[in-house]
Amino acid sequence: MPYATQQDMIDRFGSPRLQQLTDIEEPLLGAIRPAVIAAKLADADAEIDGYLIGRYELPLAAWPAILKVHACSICWYRLLGSSADEPARRDYEDALAYLVKVARGDVVVVAPSAAPPVSGAGAVLFDAGSKVFGRES
Repeated sequence: MPYATQQDMIDRFGSPRLQQLTDIEEPLLGAIRPAVIAAKLADADAEIDGYLIGRYELPLAAWPAILKVHACSICWYRLLGSSADEPARRDYEDALAYLVKVARGDVVVVAPSAAPPVSGAGAVLFDAGSKVFGRES
């Protein structure tokens, strides 16, 4: 299952810009070419899986939403190609930095619904105690 979909890309970057980047072959369709976005999303998934494969059994049954964000950033950077601007490059580098942390084990990739319960020290109890100094003493 892909980490992000074409609709995620549309929601994040808008249809006009995606059409501009994907509808580049003759005959022009005047619309987004789903095959182009699907190929770039598959590339992003492969790149993400390359970092996850040493730590997790793939494909993941569930994952945190941040993987969708990073998949979109990687796909966007790949769609822009040589015309990638500074924000796109920075988002791509941030995605890679996150994935490196996952590969090192500094960050755990777990869907919120699958997160283990947090063990705590129990309930907090406050005891004000008695006065040591006052008007009486």
